[in-house]
Amino acid sequence: MKQRFLFALALALAPVAMGAQSYSSGQTVWPAFEGWEKNADGSASFVFGYMNDNWEEELDVPVGPGNDIQPGGPDRGQPTHFLPRRNRFIFRVRVPADFADKEMIWTLTTQGKTQKAYATLRQDLYIENIDIMSETGALGAGASNPELRADKAPVVKIDGAKTRTVKVGEPLTLVAVVTDDGIPRVRSQTQPPASPNPAAQERLRQLSLTPPYRPTVAKAVGLHQAWFVYRGQGKVTFDPPQIKTWEDTRSGANSPWAPIWVPPALMTDGKYTTKVSFQTPGTYILRAWADDGALTGDDELTVTVTR
Repeated sequence: MKQRFLFALALALAPVAMGAQSYSSGQTVWPAFEGWEKNADGSASFVFGYMNDNWEEELDVPVGPGNDIQPGGPDRGQPTHFLPRRNRFIFRVRVPADFADKEMIWTLTTQGKTQKAYATLRQDLYIENIDIMSETGALGAGASNPELRADKAPVVKIDGAKTRTVKVGEPLTLVAVVTDDGIPRVRSQTQPPASPNPAAQERLRQLSLTPPYRPTVAKAVGLHQAWFVYRGQGKVTFDPPQIKTWEDTRSGANSPWAPIWVPPALMTDGKYTTKVSFQTPGTYILRAWADDGALTGDDELTVTVTR
């Protein structure tokens, strides 16, 4: 865990060393090996994510030479649609117990530049839920919490068929059913002052303008659900607009990593309804994402879009 913390600290401080430059578009995506987990049957799972250096541009890279995982690839379930900024613990690749000291490599080419992530079963890269909680911002760096240690990931199931067909521009209704253990309790990064007086309002305004100061990201905790495009190229519109599943730390963003963001009210029946429409024909994989602020669960829907 110490090695991962130092790596995260280096990433956090890199913008300072580089003059705090940031870009809306034109930058590359870096594949990331997050660590490996033990499975009950003795096998292991390599856990991957990525860092898109852009704040706005979303890139598409089909499975193939430019988006390849080996051995066993090129398709090992990786995304082909890359959301902005840091996306941690996005997918897992199971390997047998006898994988031993072999190496798995994710090769990703964007903007004409090729980056690689190297996965191994080195013991210092073994991760547990508490590591995931810490690195996504539910805990501070190196911290622990008895309540969070007992947390179980939420479970999300798509209501209805897992494959759908819809025409361009035609809204499709999505229903995600989410169950959770109620841990952790809701906590925003900074709760807004209760008083409406001018001094309190000014304090709220100052808080919204305060940049993050922790060496790791901070995150509001509390159950919420969102959809995002995992595979598929073309504009996709969700209604209502979805909570960000990537680390958008900007003030005012609809993101659990943004200052003062508060989780929405829970659906009493656990059912979250969203409409989605597509502008371009093709095959899309949409991911239903449930996040309690510390751990996540997901389910996937394949949509074929026709004219």
